[in-house]
Amino acid sequence: MDSRKVVHRRKPDIHASDKNQRSQEINVKSLDLSKVIHLLEDPLTANLKERHLFVLKKLLKRSQIGFLLKELSGIGKILNICAEKVTDHPEYVPILCEALQICRLPFLKEKVSDEQNYTQDVIEFLSNLGCLMRMSDAEVRQHIVQCVSSFYSCVAPKQLLEGMAGFIKPKPRTFHSDNQFSRLSLRLQPTSPGYRLQLLERSDLAQTLVLSMAALENQPAIKLQLLQTLQILSSSSDMNCALILNARGAEMICLHMNEPDPSGQVLFYSSEILWNLLEKGSKEATAQLSSIECVISLKEAFIHQLISGFRHSDLQLRNDLLVITTLITENLNSLINESLFAKQLVALVTFPEREATLSLYITVSFLNLSYLSVFVTTKCFIYVAVKSQNPLVRNLKLTYNNEDFQMKKLLLNLLVIMSKDSAALQLYKEERVMPALLTLVSPPASSSERRSASRQWSPVQQEELQLQALATLSTIAPLMLDDYITCQGNSCLLLLLDWCVAQDPFFGQSHSSGGRGSKKAQMRHCIRVLRSVTSSGEDLVNEDLCDQGVINQLLGILMQMEASPDEEDEVTLEIKSDIQLILSALCESDMHRKELFGSEGVEMAVHFLRKGCNNFYNGLGHNKLILSTVDCVRSCIVGCYTTEDYFLAKGGASLVLDLLRSSPRCIHCIVLATLLELCENPNTLSHILSWRDAGGQTAPRLLLQLWRDEEEKLKVSRTRHGGIADSQRLILSHYQQEDTQLSFPATTPSAAVLELSENLRSKIYLIFCKLGFQGLPGLSGKDYVTLSIIRRYLDFKVSEVWEEISRELSLEGVRPITPDEEALSTIHKVSEDMASRVVAEQNSILEQLEKDDIDKEDLMYTEIKSRWKQQELTAKSWDSYISRTSNHEILKEVKAQREKYTESSRPKPKHEDAAVLPKKHFIGQVMSVERTGASGPAGVKLRLARAPIKAVGQEEV
Repeated sequence: MDSRKVVHRRKPDIHASDKNQRSQEINVKSLDLSKVIHLLEDPLTANLKERHLFVLKKLLKRSQIGFLLKELSGIGKILNICAEKVTDHPEYVPILCEALQICRLPFLKEKVSDEQNYTQDVIEFLSNLGCLMRMSDAEVRQHIVQCVSSFYSCVAPKQLLEGMAGFIKPKPRTFHSDNQFSRLSLRLQPTSPGYRLQLLERSDLAQTLVLSMAALENQPAIKLQLLQTLQILSSSSDMNCALILNARGAEMICLHMNEPDPSGQVLFYSSEILWNLLEKGSKEATAQLSSIECVISLKEAFIHQLISGFRHSDLQLRNDLLVITTLITENLNSLINESLFAKQLVALVTFPEREATLSLYITVSFLNLSYLSVFVTTKCFIYVAVKSQNPLVRNLKLTYNNEDFQMKKLLLNLLVIMSKDSAALQLYKEERVMPALLTLVSPPASSSERRSASRQWSPVQQEELQLQALATLSTIAPLMLDDYITCQGNSCLLLLLDWCVAQDPFFGQSHSSGGRGSKKAQMRHCIRVLRSVTSSGEDLVNEDLCDQGVINQLLGILMQMEASPDEEDEVTLEIKSDIQLILSALCESDMHRKELFGSEGVEMAVHFLRKGCNNFYNGLGHNKLILSTVDCVRSCIVGCYTTEDYFLAKGGASLVLDLLRSSPRCIHCIVLATLLELCENPNTLSHILSWRDAGGQTAPRLLLQLWRDEEEKLKVSRTRHGGIADSQRLILSHYQQEDTQLSFPATTPSAAVLELSENLRSKIYLIFCKLGFQGLPGLSGKDYVTLSIIRRYLDFKVSEVWEEISRELSLEGVRPITPDEEALSTIHKVSEDMASRVVAEQNSILEQLEKDDIDKEDLMYTEIKSRWKQQELTAKSWDSYISRTSNHEILKEVKAQREKYTESSRPKPKHEDAAVLPKKHFIGQVMSVERTGASGPAGVKLRLARAPIKAVGQEEV
């Protein structure tokens, strides 16, 4: 009745028939969900099936454009009630299917705030939607899966509004105005496109769908659709992946992916889901897939695709399964070895290289021939043919297409990951991985050899496999040095290195660097392998390399690259630094190898030291090159007097000091360590003391400035002149003061001991011990204050250690025995006295410095006074000159006075003879010459005659 009144107020002029029709539409729209639920649940009306269906159809007819947000809670309850009734009354199935069809449409809102107000209702509705998968009806399950998939392919909002307007718009009538239609069509609005997807991630829908997989064994079509839906969910967000993993979805999907599948798509979608889970929830997914059952399931799927797959999609799926296996293998707890999957994969890695003929330039004395068929030729090459006995690869044929090539690369990458497990190394030995890798890294065959050989990888593929095999070898070779030595890996790499520096034409792609036709990528990876092998410290490997002349070979390559006109790039700088690191590893502990390094190596080190560190921070790798150069000086030059003297003669000590002055603080430690070791040579000290930088700064002053900078960084308490400010903390840093209340175990070095290796002060002190503390050039008063602290650094450090011992005993509540306590007290008193003496010495230096400053100030003022006095005299002289030249009488008076002064200044002789000038002599002639036998002018004695010079008219008295 009230509704009719409302209609009457709005449309007072409507005809009676139109009123009845409008009233029916409003009744449908105002259908109360609570009454519908009561109708379905009330025991009195629970069996009224026809009425139920009639009401539900009316409800669905009203909601053809989508469900309102405020009604979702009631709609969810109605769907659950219908799902319970389906078991006895299949007539409810179409109702559920139609409702699920409507659920595909976006939810509707009356107000903007509805999205926020009904968030929890939407989450519960989506969760209940997944719970409907408990129904056994295939049609309902299919609609549920399709409904969830449709959430990610919604209609655009503009199209949806047009559809809504078309649905809501009544039949054209003459009395309807445009404003009335616009209010009707814009009353309901769809929710934002991402609203439902965001709330889906907060619901249990994804988790419920995963759990429903177990009930779909007899419904393969729906199972496939469910996998497609899970693939969409897992690829959309990390939250969905987490929900799937919470239901142990990775494990469940992996265990069911090998079940019979008429469509052949289950394995594909399962692999896609597993890949998504591993990417977005790697740790949990890896843990679930690391079980023995999952690994066996993966092995069966991979082997099936490997043997029976022939289509392009099958080969791609095989590679996808291999990627999943690689991601699982990164988990150290995976049971890939226990499942025997690793053994089959390793056997597959060496195929087809084990079937090919392997050519190595080796000597028979070092080759283990127990399992090989050997054919020796006159060219010192040994050709070995190894036949695999593994049934997996015995009849396997490769097509050498792109998918097989990708599989080969994935297998090589898998070798690196599996090498973290020591058990895998035994498999590598059994399956002859090392010979296979050395076959791949060998220089490419000539065109004639390739034509005569059977089908194999293309040149581009061969080059890329060569580079990846070198990268794999750099990781595996240090772990399998026995096999590396047995297969003469050094010889193979040196041959490859010779090929890299040769000038023969090469038409490779050089995928890593260098450009087309360049061998720089091969050289880069080859040098990396040599660096990883030599850094292991194995004497047999290093000795074999040196016996083959690798030191001179590497020096030649390094200087050849340095002389190249090409611009330095990141790869070139990496090769240079790696070569220097190889030389350092070879020469560090062997005097003979340092001698082999010789003058050529010294020239190389001096050349790179002269470059300085101007490009240290340019990002190309100059910083690594500088560090490797300094390390090369320390390992290859220092310790051998022959190379040291040549290095000093080339100005090496000065270059090291130049580097110390201009380099950033991060490398000061290694530079100072090198300089300290170089000071063991007595000839070094004169070079250090004579060094001057561009500003005239001496080496001692540079070291003292580094000391002050280091103490400033450590926040050591000092005065403004660098003197001791706290006699209780003489050299204690701020960080050590913060740890005064900590006690360290007996097996752990204390802070006072660790501090020696963490900063530069100990190295600077030892260098000054070599240079001495007296007579150092170019020091100021402040430098002498700092030098007084450095001179006592060792005493201060000993006192600091004893103080630390006393403090730890006090913290642990231990009281020393009386003699020890007296000893500690005496040590503490001696430390205080020593500190007092140093402070007094510093005060004396400062007083002398102040006195010198005052003297300099007095001298400066004296010079100023003298300058002003000179200016006054100059002005007075100028005035006198002006007066003389401007007044003739004054000029005559000055002239008369000057003549008077001149006459009075002449001495008057007592008699006339006294005025005679004295005689002067000159050399007349040489009288005789005698030789005494001595060398030079001292061996000649001359007798000379001289004659006097007489004035005119003067006679000899």
